[in-house]
Amino acid sequence: MKNGKKVIIGVIGSDCHAVGNKIINHVLETNGFEVVNIGVLSPQMDFINAAIETEADAIIVSSLYGHGELDCQDMRKKCEEVGLKDILLYVGGNIVVGKQDWSSVEKRFKDMGFDRVYKPGTPIEFTTEDLKRDLGLLKTI
Repeated sequence: MKNGKKVIIGVIGSDCHAVGNKIINHVLETNGFEVVNIGVLSPQMDFINAAIETEADAIIVSSLYGHGELDCQDMRKKCEEVGLKDILLYVGGNIVVGKQDWSSVEKRFKDMGFDRVYKPGTPIEFTTEDLKRDLGLLKTI
């Protein structure tokens, strides 16, 4: 059953990891989201343009090759410049080079304007529950 919410997903930058992207797509669709999958090797503006065209509620950026920090810089600013002031921005995967303190990584991405930041190995089901909560689809106690 559809929940009425649209989500843009894809793999940012020069990253071509497609398997995880397909799993994310499947889990989100199974949970009722309308998913627009822009695929791999996607620049920021592909995510943003897809969000504009579809009037999306959220963008989920994946990166596994470690350069997500570079690829994601100024994404919130660009979203705001084109009128996507309220869109949810999530990012996850292996988003930085090497093993770094996770709290520091998370803080840097939050400072860049991402609403949620997921460490490597986080099950997509956790992200899906956060997305439902953030979009008001789950009743809170």
